[in-house]
Amino acid sequence: MSTILNRRQKIRFRIRKKVAGTPQKPRLSVFRSNSDIYVQLIDDTNGVTLASASTRDKDIKAQAGNKSEKSKLAGNAVAVKAKALGIAECVFDRGGYLYHGRVKSLADGAREGGLQF
Repeated sequence: MSTILNRRQKIRFRIRKKVAGTPQKPRLSVFRSNSDIYVQLIDDTNGVTLASASTRDKDIKAQAGNKSEKSKLAGNAVAVKAKALGIAECVFDRGGYLYHGRVKSLADGAREGGLQF
């Protein structure tokens, strides 16, 4: 495993020690690949994914814009799905990534969609 992935994994474990999702306040988990970004609302007590969105969804992929703008749309999409489930609050799990760039724009999109964290 490369040193960058090893470092991110250590940060991720440190975050997960402190952050856990419940049915009322699920965990908003982020995974960032080179080309796309994925986000899930997870209930850790039951081990269930409640809602998810990514930049690979057809409606987001069809939009014009760079990766940060599409990340914002993915955050907004997961917020809309959460509102439909009656979820207003969540805890943010950045997955070991820096809160910057695509991760930050995803969080901003989720906040604009109505999620609070």
